[in-house]
Amino acid sequence: MAASYNEIPLPSSGTKITYQNGKLVIPDNPIIPFIEGDGTGRDIWKASVRVFDAAVEIAYNGKRRVAWYEVFAGEKAMDRFKTWLPNDTVAAFRELRIGIKGPLTTPIGGGIRSLNVALRQLLDLYACIRPVKYYQGIPSPVKHPERMNIVIYRENTEDVYAGIEWKEGTPQAKELIDFINTKMLAGTNKHVREDSGIGIKPISITGTKRLVRMAIKYALANHLKSVTIVHKGNIQKFTEGAFREWGYELATQEFRDQVITERESWVIGNLDKNPGLSIEDNAKMVEPGLEFAQPDFREALYKEVRSVIDSIYATHGKGAWKTKLMINDRIADSIFQQIVTRPDEYAVLATPNLNGDYISDAAAAQVGGLGIAPGANVGDQHAIFEATHGTAPKYADKDVINPGSVMLSGVMMFDFMGWHEAARLIEDSLERTILQKKVTYDFERMLEGATKVKTSEFATYMIQNMAPVAELVAK
Repeated sequence: MAASYNEIPLPSSGTKITYQNGKLVIPDNPIIPFIEGDGTGRDIWKASVRVFDAAVEIAYNGKRRVAWYEVFAGEKAMDRFKTWLPNDTVAAFRELRIGIKGPLTTPIGGGIRSLNVALRQLLDLYACIRPVKYYQGIPSPVKHPERMNIVIYRENTEDVYAGIEWKEGTPQAKELIDFINTKMLAGTNKHVREDSGIGIKPISITGTKRLVRMAIKYALANHLKSVTIVHKGNIQKFTEGAFREWGYELATQEFRDQVITERESWVIGNLDKNPGLSIEDNAKMVEPGLEFAQPDFREALYKEVRSVIDSIYATHGKGAWKTKLMINDRIADSIFQQIVTRPDEYAVLATPNLNGDYISDAAAAQVGGLGIAPGANVGDQHAIFEATHGTAPKYADKDVINPGSVMLSGVMMFDFMGWHEAARLIEDSLERTILQKKVTYDFERMLEGATKVKTSEFATYMIQNMAPVAELVAK
């Protein structure tokens, strides 16, 4: 390990996180790199780090502490090193393994399209994880925000993030359109208009399966009820449709004893209720109107039902399937309305990149918005936790912005590290402070009788609220 990055020595009081036997090993004094962020990131980080340090101190009576280590990206990096993302910053995250960051600006004028995307791709942080949970007292536009408690696992390296596209009118676009029309679509009634911009969205078996695997492991570890594969496979059959198929394949091949697919549950449930049920009658219950289907479709369904019963009824039948993790799928546009009308039916969503982007923000809007929405970018050996909102430069250095997104990203980080006591202290004190109606301007304007406080003051109130919360946690 290098002794310094970006010309700044590593803190002598800290110890590097290591990776051994397939697991991260967290010392009691881990070195955690951080990027304070651009714009409002400066105010938010100053408030958040005070809360993080207080929670760790109270939770572990000084036996654990974080050795914070600043690394640089965005405007601060450009000012100091004349580059938006120094190589040493990436190297520090790679070597130190777990980090946290505030919001970063999007560079103007070419080079890096997005600093956030660059970090994810360079470190292969293939899962964007967005928990969406309601905290009491937060103003919400829906009647029952408390029903929302889901975790979204969004594929983080493929789909639109692959970024393969050509501008309308360029020679490359014209060449590709001509190839598609004359070669790939020859003999069909399909045609790409010549004045089109062209984009390609790759979705791979590798990218899909490792994302779904991580989502399933999380659901099993936390005793959750379901993992829902979200897709637009009814239209894009070989990309998003394949995401669905590969997700089911991964679930049933690698986690067979622990999972049941929704469709399998119908077959097994039907047989549980009527042990004498024939294959044909069971199939009719799975697909109403089967008698009007083509013979080959009926035979394929009979084969499917028979296979389910032969392969898993001994282990999943007689009610055992009800204790398994449910793997199901939903069309992307359908899930948008379902997370509004019945969000409590879902626990974990596994999505391709673009769908997950939309759904994450739409879900967050029900529980306080992006100002309090945490996020993480996680790979097999590395993780960076981050604010999900932008830099809001017009509010920079005014000490007014809600620090909740970074604070709750810190909660995610501490849970990821196994420091659950510190995580609960932060989470509980944040909720307590909001219930006391001591909130930043974004919530104050929507809460009757609230007291508007500064970013720094909100952190102070949270720390003050940790003492009684710590006593409750201890009990």
